[in-house]
Amino acid sequence: MGITALNIKAVSDAVIQIRTSKLPNPKEIGNAGSFFKNPEISGQRFHELTQVSENIVGYNLPNGNVKLAAGWLIEQCGWKGYRKGDAGCHNRQALVLVNYGNATGKEIYDLSSEILQSVNEKFGVTLEREVNII
Repeated sequence: MGITALNIKAVSDAVIQIRTSKLPNPKEIGNAGSFFKNPEISGQRFHELTQVSENIVGYNLPNGNVKLAAGWLIEQCGWKGYRKGDAGCHNRQALVLVNYGNATGKEIYDLSSEILQSVNEKFGVTLEREVNII
């Protein structure tokens, strides 16, 4: 489906198509959408990380910091498509944790903790959960 006119409807349709191709449908598999926030680091720290991981994904911010793609960091740690019992990391978007059926909240939380730890160990970057946990 190509865009023939640039208008609000065309942009909306394109965003929906991209999200549908990358994100799981909550009606088909339990998930809370993006589980982690994209972290913000200093421009200097980003430069240091590019020396180790030249393909690191980051977006410059007006304040001189860089916003990293949490999904990329998680994927580089090998979590994309990971499954332990019924808790897992989606196979098309590492940022999304999924419940394949009967995972408990604790199992999802524990998986998120393992992901946080591995990203910190590999990149020295602290991710933050985006979902509200009560």
